[in-house]
Amino acid sequence: MKKAVLALLLIAPSISWAAKPAPNPADYTITVHVQASRLAQSHYVNLATVQQLTVVIDGKKYELEERYPGNDVLRVGDYKARIAEDKTQRAYEYQRTYEFLFPDGQIRQYYVVGEEQ
Repeated sequence: MKKAVLALLLIAPSISWAAKPAPNPADYTITVHVQASRLAQSHYVNLATVQQLTVVIDGKKYELEERYPGNDVLRVGDYKARIAEDKTQRAYEYQRTYEFLFPDGQIRQYYVVGEEQ
């Protein structure tokens, strides 16, 4: 019994690591041009400093925000992304989340908090 528990404990980290497949770059078909990146107080996380981005997607300007506190500023430039979530209950408003794929394979989600023409 002890051997079985020990064996399970030894392989558990590899099982959890293997359970999350790497993102497929072919799924990230949207090009997001980051024009500005800054740290600011969050709209969602009370008194937290988060990353806010001014971006252009398909010729339209958006303000995006990361919902997790941090101290890093994203470099300006082009990034690949996909729409992770898109909720539209009424024709005149929506909620959208973009998921960025970074060159090192990491992913991060940004929420639309503003839109310009």
